[in-house]
Amino acid sequence: MEIPSEQVTSICSHCDRAIPAANIDLHYAHCSRNLEKCKICGDMVPKRHAEDHYLSTHAPVSCSLCSETVDREILVLHKGENCPQRIVTCEYCEFPLPAVDLFKHQEVCGNRTEYCHLCSRYIRLRERNDHETKCRLAQDNARLSRDASASEREHDAHRRQPHDLSRRRLLLTIAITGIAVLLGSFFLQKKIDSNQLQ
Repeated sequence: MEIPSEQVTSICSHCDRAIPAANIDLHYAHCSRNLEKCKICGDMVPKRHAEDHYLSTHAPVSCSLCSETVDREILVLHKGENCPQRIVTCEYCEFPLPAVDLFKHQEVCGNRTEYCHLCSRYIRLRERNDHETKCRLAQDNARLSRDASASEREHDAHRRQPHDLSRRRLLLTIAITGIAVLLGSFFLQKKIDSNQLQ
């Protein structure tokens, strides 16, 4: 059986496409004059648009957040996971800030204290989750082991009332903070005065 001449194809040596054999010479002349193969993706692009193709498809781009130049293919990954200027939130206060500042912020923020209503103590925020678990376990163990007598129930009710000790600690903390602010402003004013005299 004979193959019809319009179905016989030849491979163009410039673009590697199958072209009807009758048109191969005309195709090759047009193809080699007007098209070029992209060195990166292998697509055939018009020679006059080759630079535009590279710039719009393959050229490295600058991150709009940190100005670092990255490959276009990984720009989304960079902005989402690697960019030091991407916005993340503090695990303690949920304040949004750049990732580059997160560690320093959480060092300070995690050292803040919060009052535990279970044990009536001030606990650092960074220790809050572990403390709550241990505190609840200790409280549950205490409930199981205590005798259900009326005198102990009365003692527990008295113990659950707010302590003057925790109020004293709060007032002491406020007083120390106030003194630190006053001393700091005194030394700062003294430094400013000495600089003005010079």
